[in-house]
Amino acid sequence: MRSMIGPFSVVPWLIRSPTTHRSLCSASISHSQCPSLNENPTSEPEFSHKSISDSQLSDTPVNSEPSVCLDNPDTNANFPEKLSSETDFSGKITASAGRQSYEYAELISQKAGINNTHVIEILLSHRNNPNSALKYFNWAQKQRGFVRGIVDPFCVLLCILMGWPNYHRRTQNILNRYVAGDSGPSACVLVDHLVDCSRRFEFESDSRVFNYLLNSYVRALRFKDAIDCFERMIESHIDPWVTYINILLTALVRKNMIAEARCLYNNVVSRGIEYDHVTINVIMLACLKDRRDDEADQYFREAKASGIKLDAVAYSTAIRAVCRKPNSNVACELLNEMRTMGWVPSEGTFTSVIGACVKQGKMADALKLKEEMVSNETPMNLVVATSLMKGYYLAGDLDSALDLFNKIVQDGLMPNKVTYSVLIEGCCRYGKMEKACELYSRMKLSGIQPSVYNVNSLLRGFLKSWQWEKASEQFNEAVECGIANVFTYNSMLYWLCKEGKVDDACSLWHKMTSKGMVPSIVSYNHLIFGHCKKGNMDLASSLYSEMLKTGLKANVITYCILIDGYFKKGKTEQALGMFDQMVDFGIAPTEFTFNTIVNGLCKVGRTSEAWDRLKKFVEKGFIPTCMSYNCIIDGYIKEGAITSALPVYTEMRERGVPPNVVTYTILIDGFCKSNDIDLALKMLNEMRKKGLELDITAYGVLIDGFCKRKDMEKARELFNELLEVGLSPNEIVYNSMISGFRSLNNMEEALALYKKMINEGITCDLTTYTTLIDGFLKDGKILIASEFYTEMLAKGIVPDAITYTVLVHGLCNKGQLENARKVLEEMDQKNMAPNVLIYNTLIAGYFKEGNLQEAFRLHDEMLDRGLVPDDTTYDILVSGKFKGNNFHVGASSV
Repeated sequence: MRSMIGPFSVVPWLIRSPTTHRSLCSASISHSQCPSLNENPTSEPEFSHKSISDSQLSDTPVNSEPSVCLDNPDTNANFPEKLSSETDFSGKITASAGRQSYEYAELISQKAGINNTHVIEILLSHRNNPNSALKYFNWAQKQRGFVRGIVDPFCVLLCILMGWPNYHRRTQNILNRYVAGDSGPSACVLVDHLVDCSRRFEFESDSRVFNYLLNSYVRALRFKDAIDCFERMIESHIDPWVTYINILLTALVRKNMIAEARCLYNNVVSRGIEYDHVTINVIMLACLKDRRDDEADQYFREAKASGIKLDAVAYSTAIRAVCRKPNSNVACELLNEMRTMGWVPSEGTFTSVIGACVKQGKMADALKLKEEMVSNETPMNLVVATSLMKGYYLAGDLDSALDLFNKIVQDGLMPNKVTYSVLIEGCCRYGKMEKACELYSRMKLSGIQPSVYNVNSLLRGFLKSWQWEKASEQFNEAVECGIANVFTYNSMLYWLCKEGKVDDACSLWHKMTSKGMVPSIVSYNHLIFGHCKKGNMDLASSLYSEMLKTGLKANVITYCILIDGYFKKGKTEQALGMFDQMVDFGIAPTEFTFNTIVNGLCKVGRTSEAWDRLKKFVEKGFIPTCMSYNCIIDGYIKEGAITSALPVYTEMRERGVPPNVVTYTILIDGFCKSNDIDLALKMLNEMRKKGLELDITAYGVLIDGFCKRKDMEKARELFNELLEVGLSPNEIVYNSMISGFRSLNNMEEALALYKKMINEGITCDLTTYTTLIDGFLKDGKILIASEFYTEMLAKGIVPDAITYTVLVHGLCNKGQLENARKVLEEMDQKNMAPNVLIYNTLIAGYFKEGNLQEAFRLHDEMLDRGLVPDDTTYDILVSGKFKGNNFHVGASSV
């Protein structure tokens, strides 16, 4: 332990004159002239009733607090450094001299006054009689000549009182009253003078008075002075007591002086000052209050490593800190340490750890802790129950969340707004809108006013479950009640734009702004997305400019939407320009941005450029993902460049990016389309060796490949396999199978698959009907083909050019020229221009019947429509032969 009073440097204005002790004493009143002395040394000294009233003998001074202002910096020049042995202040007074001394005391009181040197001498003469010293000081400070700005007399008094244990409490009270005034000196000055007086007048070193002073500053809410006092004590090698350190830290934290508290704590630790578990707990609470969870955890670990004996409260605070990160693993470790030490975690500690486990998706651990909590006779509280409900629904177990809700209600717990909000959100996420509405109504009936958060949850739930009318009702109710916020409007804007209802979205936008609601960046992004989806890039660009004028800054999502929109519109240069603008504005591209650029270039047939750009992105630090490579591979395959796709696949593997199901599916599709089924099967085997399971898309690609090869046995095998693994075939798979059997003229199997589609509720699309019509026309079953065509129209499916070509071709081949001609007329009525193939088919049909006039008329009509006859047209007109008799439509023709 360091010395309590150490070396001290006196500030310049405290340097004393070289006046000797003897001259100082001779300049002051003599021993016999002191009005505070009594002839009997054992009795309490009496003062002249003529000069000192009863009120002046009280402990509390009547006059104001001493002032810190010093008009003369040399006022202390005549202070004795210490009393000489030649000066006799025994406290005795003779009978003959008594009367004279009282009169002299009265004289100096009324005329000459006193000085602070005299006060110090008298106080020192009573260092063995603290009560007399205190009474004299109270009398003296009211006299003329007593300079209140000089604190040495007060410091001497404190040193005297601290020498008597039964005066310690009174000393504390004196300091409390002294510090509570607003005219005392600064803390640094007071500490300096206390140290100096203790040294000069040879008082026993006692750190208590300094610690009492520190505590007094805290009690007076003078925190700046308290901190100064603390630091001056340390500079003077006086250790603050741990109790008062903790009191000061606690006060600073309560006043939100967190930075000062942390600085003070670091000072304590760095200087090796004693501290304890309470200190650690207070500084951890300060960090938690300042959202510095990591720092709180660090303080705890440092204290633990230094050997500080921590208690259950400190452990509980540390657990709170790690739970807020959250880090349930560390929290559980600390919980185990508490158990090892025999401490039972509090209800709050259990609540924190359970909440952290839920946030990290560790429901098993959360439930285990809940059971331990209950077994310790701590009933489950509402916070724990609500956390578990949220954990259940996040894990996909909404039923257990609702069961727990019913249980706590039965047990007498009253759900609050948070509990209802959690369950309403859970029900909305899983489409349980009826239950969500029930909870919403129950919440209102229990007197809990729903918040806009609840309204927004219901709104999103209705939109997600396609209940547009109820969503509109909920939205209108929120607007009428005045609780709708920008998030409410954003939910509606997103849904409308996603569904392509951009006009409605624009109307909603005007409604929002007319009500004073300021659109956010999210609002602008939704509406820009809507315009881009509709291909209205001019409107999207205009809205983007409007957003910038409002002061909002576009984010990476804004740019991704616009870049994608320009690519889809075929405006590649504008898309690339927008990307460059984003980079110029200092917005860092994300993985999604890079992939949007790569995918956009591939979609417009510029795969080689996309591949070059990807390499440049990698040079700038971008780490390509599987999706990045998949875009390039798919682009090359769509361009028919399978040989260019394979090097990309090789580099992908060399960079350590594992191919996924999509990668293999793209490659298998490419090999099937290039009629290299062996390599497709090789990819399939490699995929399976890596443990990747085929999805419905992968099965569909393989089945389509075998169907095009007319290998329906292998196609059927794969079809059955996907059923065995629990996958459900979609319309793409069924269309491939129907097309395959049609190619083999096996319309019986094709019809069976069609019926299976209907039974399983799978929608038959245009491709399905076109393939069936084509097959039955070739099979000569015109009536069945006609029925399918009628059924297709009845379902609202609009024929396209391929469907009409199939009809004309099939009817002409069966000599149904008039019906074929009616199909052409139907196309005219629907403003659908016939293609060259349809005209070639009709011309060939009329040539076959010998109606050359109609054949040449159709040729002229074709020219009038702006169609350019091809070689087949002239072959028919010259030789009457049509080489398109083998025309057929497959599933992939549409």
